[in-house]
Amino acid sequence: SMVLTPLALMGMRFVVPAPAGQSLDGVEVADGLTGEVLVIGFGRFGQAVCQALLAEKAEVTIIDNDVEMIQAAGTFGFRIYYGDGTRLDVLRAAGAGTARLVCVCVDKSDVADKVVELVKAEYPLAKLFVRSFDRVHAIKLRGEGVDYEIREVMESALVFGREALVALGVDRDDAHRTMEDIRKRDAARLELQMHEGIMAGAHLMHRQPVTPSPLTEPARKAQALNPEAEDVLADETRYSG
Repeated sequence: SMVLTPLALMGMRFVVPAPAGQSLDGVEVADGLTGEVLVIGFGRFGQAVCQALLAEKAEVTIIDNDVEMIQAAGTFGFRIYYGDGTRLDVLRAAGAGTARLVCVCVDKSDVADKVVELVKAEYPLAKLFVRSFDRVHAIKLRGEGVDYEIREVMESALVFGREALVALGVDRDDAHRTMEDIRKRDAARLELQMHEGIMAGAHLMHRQPVTPSPLTEPARKAQALNPEAEDVLADETRYSG
């Protein structure tokens, strides 16, 4: 049965203690699972991913170590494993060995890296989709051979930018083409950085973490609107040479 007895729940509490102030009462969990998709991390990102999987009736198993997230996953009808997705025993018990696809949706890059390393080593046949957090992390994940990665805010920011253009009176088709051009430029730059290093394709980048740089040539120089901004821009100019 997918629902554990009270005695089994007590055992699970001993193995993976619930955070202070959180209760496992009412949480349905399972062990020895099988399924085609394993989702590690059921926060806001993982929940959005699972909406699509739910719509197509994919067999989904969730791993999370947050009781509230586990309870939320229960409303989706998914199979659930309460535990730490960076542990091999947890991955095994949650069905990683039979998963066709492992989706790493955790909210910390170092945790994502640990999961990626473990899955690549122990379950090399599973496709590995990973939430990345910035440009440096995206390049690292691609170098490790993940099947797909996406920066967590990239696509939503592009859509936001497109709608901002439309609000300013730009034709929607033109705004869409602009966003597609930016997307292609960004992908090309990322590919260049993969092979030539993080500084490639972005001559304005002079320090870590990676400094944002425009993908199209600005029409004018930046204008400071108060003395404080002028001082900051002057410092940046001196630093950049």
